[in-house]
Amino acid sequence: MDIDTRNKILTIVLGIIILGLTYWLYDSLVTPYQEVKEREAMTEKVRQRMLDTKDALIQYENRHDTFPPTEGGLDSLVKFLKTDSMMIAMADTLFGKTFDVFNPDSLVYSPRPPFPKFEYTLNDTLRPQIYLLEDPGSDDTIGSLERTTMRNAPNWN
Repeated sequence: MDIDTRNKILTIVLGIIILGLTYWLYDSLVTPYQEVKEREAMTEKVRQRMLDTKDALIQYENRHDTFPPTEGGLDSLVKFLKTDSMMIAMADTLFGKTFDVFNPDSLVYSPRPPFPKFEYTLNDTLRPQIYLLEDPGSDDTIGSLERTTMRNAPNWN
């Protein structure tokens, strides 16, 4: 094999290696960035859903002068959203950011797979009543069971 043929083969092989390494480098930079962006978008969706649930809890309290009880509280909230005529009329306005078409049943569930139900606990021994709404898939919470100053306040602000 003469030197020109060997140089052409070597140039082709090195070119293929360079292209492969270029793709590997690009993929190693872009893929983690995309995963971070997707995770941030999902966190924002979960937080917005929790804020909408908080707004619904506040509407429930305004109508009934109390928050729903701990046992079956979120189910009571969904029933309230389905049966209260004012909430039915205002649903698209209140929850338009979260849903294209509002579905009260899905309001109390996290949009993060495997779609767990938010955890809700009421402390009715204090005045004013306070509650804790938690996302089981993260450390995000709204409210507190001990501090009335955290009433309706998310922990991520």
